[in-house]
Amino acid sequence: MRKKKSLPPPTNRTPPTGSSDRRPSLLEYRGVTVSQNNRVVLHDITFTINLGEHVAILGPNGAGKSFLIRTITRECYPHSGIPGSYVRILGKDMWNVSQLRTMLGIVNSNLVTGCTGGFSGRQIMLSGFFSSIGIWPHHKVTPVMERKVNKVMALLEISHLAERKMNAISTGELRRILIGRALVHDPRALVLDEPSINLDFHAASELRRVMRKIADTGKNIIIVTHNLPDIIPEITRVILLKDGRVFEDGPKETILTSSSLSRLFGTSLEVVKRDRYYHLW
Repeated sequence: MRKKKSLPPPTNRTPPTGSSDRRPSLLEYRGVTVSQNNRVVLHDITFTINLGEHVAILGPNGAGKSFLIRTITRECYPHSGIPGSYVRILGKDMWNVSQLRTMLGIVNSNLVTGCTGGFSGRQIMLSGFFSSIGIWPHHKVTPVMERKVNKVMALLEISHLAERKMNAISTGELRRILIGRALVHDPRALVLDEPSINLDFHAASELRRVMRKIADTGKNIIIVTHNLPDIIPEITRVILLKDGRVFEDGPKETILTSSSLSRLFGTSLEVVKRDRYYHLW
């Protein structure tokens, strides 16, 4: 079964043409198809995420979630020549990648594996200003940058990690530092790829608490995951991805059902809601 539901009514989506408060969408995909090594990995992807909307993209391993993120970071591109096909970010088809980093803060697994050296937490966060990993002699760190890092560290409750080395902290602490690195530019949205992977229960719980604090600041939160508890209460919409296609898309309460997720993951599952979080059994 493929697209069970059409896109929800435009209650919190782009206002109709002619509206005086019309703003560009944060992300807009229309008919996007992507191939890797002569294999189609994303098929006719169509959805819109508006500014102010907190969204989870949920799917099993191999669903195409990583390729979806790579279309945002411009690491891979849709098929050319398909009429009406595009990926738009804040209404634009083309972005300078350096400029894009100031609009979207993206934390993925590549960053996690690349930040295990001897840099301190402060140096890793400052490096977000230079699109590097760590601070090097040619980087000019300004007092404004230092103050911004201090402010973000306080928000994420990691000020005590400022001088700690990356090879001497836990995976959960590293994730929070990398989120801070993404936030130093004060981006419009934060995209988190499998945020709780390889974290124990306590570290995952702490990370979700911090994610909720970020959502409360007004930034868009987009969580890309296969793990249901990553969907924090502030998420209001869920897009299910399966075999490179949008499987379902709609309000969280109508999408996260035992029936839908059993079909998504291909096995019999029961969805349980507890303390505003969803779990699979």
